[in-house]
Amino acid sequence: MILGHVFFARKAPVVARMLLGAYLVHRHSGRVRRYKIIETEAYDGFHDRASHASRGKTPRTEVMFGKAGHWYVYLVYGMHEMLNIVCGATGYPSAVLIRGVAGISGPARLTKALNITRALNKKPASKASGLWVERGVRVPDSKILRTARVGVSYAGEKWANMEWRFVLKE
Repeated sequence: MILGHVFFARKAPVVARMLLGAYLVHRHSGRVRRYKIIETEAYDGFHDRASHASRGKTPRTEVMFGKAGHWYVYLVYGMHEMLNIVCGATGYPSAVLIRGVAGISGPARLTKALNITRALNKKPASKASGLWVERGVRVPDSKILRTARVGVSYAGEKWANMEWRFVLKE
């Protein structure tokens, strides 16, 4: 079952946790492949200093203020694409970074391996876009590691230490 707007229209930390065990499904060059999501990271709201949206609505971040269930793909360090899914209510900026899937760890490695680019930005997570999320296995809390987010020390102690990174313990 494809996860849609209703699934993603929740707070980013809730979605980030619930995505563990779900499948990122990618159609490319006529082939469909499913990848179990094993690592995510939440960015939630206007005040989250680690979120791009903390600086307000810009051409880059406007997708985060839009309808849940759309992709937010941006370039970091001038060379790495980052794959995020918009969450929450329209007008409230939040998203979840897909940090890893089974067999591919790291958000830059993930987008490179799946050939995901900013051409997907603002598109819905659906078969029409070629990238979507399907329901997976239910993961008990005992199988999940929660940690601080990665690489956001610039956000200050409070936001850098938010335990909004979720990792599936295998």
